[in-house]
Amino acid sequence: MTEILTPREILQALISFPTISTDSNLALVDWTEVYLRGHGIECHRFWNEDRQKAALMAHAGPRVPGAVVLSGHSDVVPVQGQAWSQDPWTLTERDGKLFGRGTCDMKGYVALAIWALVEAQRHGAARPLQLALSYDEELGCTGAPPMIAAMQDLLPKGDIALIGEPSGMAVINGHKSGSGFKVLVRGYEVHSSLLPYGVSAVMEGARFIQWVNDLNVQIQARPVSPIAAAFDPPFTTLHVGTIKGGTAENITAAECHFAVEVRVVPGESEAFYDDLIIARAAQMDGALKTIRLEAGVTLTTFLGVPALMPEPNGAAEALARHLTGDNSLGVVSYGTEAGQFQAAGYSAVVCGPGYIAQAHQADEFISLAEFDKGHRFMQALLAWLG
Repeated sequence: MTEILTPREILQALISFPTISTDSNLALVDWTEVYLRGHGIECHRFWNEDRQKAALMAHAGPRVPGAVVLSGHSDVVPVQGQAWSQDPWTLTERDGKLFGRGTCDMKGYVALAIWALVEAQRHGAARPLQLALSYDEELGCTGAPPMIAAMQDLLPKGDIALIGEPSGMAVINGHKSGSGFKVLVRGYEVHSSLLPYGVSAVMEGARFIQWVNDLNVQIQARPVSPIAAAFDPPFTTLHVGTIKGGTAENITAAECHFAVEVRVVPGESEAFYDDLIIARAAQMDGALKTIRLEAGVTLTTFLGVPALMPEPNGAAEALARHLTGDNSLGVVSYGTEAGQFQAAGYSAVVCGPGYIAQAHQADEFISLAEFDKGHRFMQALLAWLG
């Protein structure tokens, strides 16, 4: 049997692996699998296409259905361009906080989950506990669906999924869905003095983005539905975060690249907004081709995260409330893997230590108080598992 590590020692190890979404996560997966297997815990991997990343699934306790699944992701966002005051890949304590990339989002929770699996195995939990550690969550939650599908054949089916995204240990029983398109506007280059004979991809892209702005205004003018009223903001939003294109100030732009992200409140149709974007792109594509056949608009899907729907009498919500003592209702506007577990037949909620405001920031941290709250949550879960 390997050494038994504390949650903080496990977190220190996890932070040391720079698992940026664009890079491999295998060093972290290797370490975690060796540690869990060293305590007799069953582990399986699901590899991505080029085998540079893997999801890790683990099962502790009796090999029977009905497990509680602790869900987390291994990847983190980049640190480039951020002003860190210490090494982001070294766990550093200061002023009652633990600093490091991923401490909050969400290696703090993953460390606690790994600790809990070892404790469940050591003490012989009467009900099984599973770990589902995904990749590419930060790239649009693309790694979780194939992992969840693989789990059905590799492990006994679990009942409850607790997704440990930072919520201040509040129980979150609903979140918006997310979809998105990368947009490529193709223009035709001419000298800017001959503007009518060319197509400026940047200027046409700006028309598309203005259409997005106008649609947001229309959405916000509608009456707020009872389901949407619980969210902040209480409506669906469309957003363009980056844009690039053009060759020179005096040349009509050959290309313009941007992305449209949609966050849809539960109760509204994701397909409705996707269809609006597709129709707008098709309309622009046809119009530009009447000027130059080389011009046009192309869409590529990059995000598809289902909403987490509140479950009447949901088992996950009941368990999380029992463990935390939280009787309030909570919903969030960001997306998580919880909706993907729910779509696969699990009862799911979001509940994890730390706060989303610290996620993705320079000097990301989780407070010692929040980490301790997460530890007490896992201790209560182990007691509930028997």
